[in-house]
Amino acid sequence: MTNELTTSASATPRVRAVPAVTRALAILRLLGRSRTPLGVKAIARELGLVPSTALHILRALVAEGVVRVDAGTKQYSLGVGMLSLARAVLENSGFTSLVQPDLDLLSARHGVTAIGLELIGLEHMVVVALSRSRTPIRLHVDVGSRFPALISATGRCVAAFGAHPPAEVKKRFRLLQWQNAPAWETWCKEVEVVRRQGYSIDRGNYIGGVTVVAVPVPTSRPTLSHSIAAVGLSDQLERAAAVALARDMQKAAATVASQLS
Repeated sequence: MTNELTTSASATPRVRAVPAVTRALAILRLLGRSRTPLGVKAIARELGLVPSTALHILRALVAEGVVRVDAGTKQYSLGVGMLSLARAVLENSGFTSLVQPDLDLLSARHGVTAIGLELIGLEHMVVVALSRSRTPIRLHVDVGSRFPALISATGRCVAAFGAHPPAEVKKRFRLLQWQNAPAWETWCKEVEVVRRQGYSIDRGNYIGGVTVVAVPVPTSRPTLSHSIAAVGLSDQLERAAAVALARDMQKAAATVASQLS
């Protein structure tokens, strides 16, 4: 079909929510997004919580060291305990250590910023490994950066190989913010092309003047868990150069997948 996505996998099972855990994670994400510390009332208002509930959760998070509170202002921010958790994730991730040498090679050979991504369902993608180019002009991204799961080239890979319910994909696609947004019907056709060719190229849709190339890391599981992406200026990555880059990325992804398995 030209305007609808298809999938061969059944819908993922429903998970029973645990309100206290869900609220604690929502608070951590909010503090992570905020450039300044926040007070209890601001946190409660933003997340739709009763202030007393927010306060109880914040006190528990402070006790665990993942949130800190300024004794003078009574405002909250992420604590240094988050650093040890993040470090443990990266150190214990086989993908992160395995993909890094390939990212370095891709970056050096093609003059791009090469990125290893962990995919969290249809929620978001997280940068877990990174190799910056040595070119005078380069795009900035950090380990730990998060992006919507369906955005840009990697998002097309998620839609093509992630085996997610089409209705949910369409719902989340409508919420994406692009600089030059593709129409839903156009995007669906592009996803089908990605499914056939095994790589995706976003030329200026996500960010004008920027080309993003992405490939899935093959897996025996029905869902896609990792991807390799590369980012460069569109003038640098013309069609032939982008395809050559994608081919090298596919080889790297296959190598990493074989080592993971």
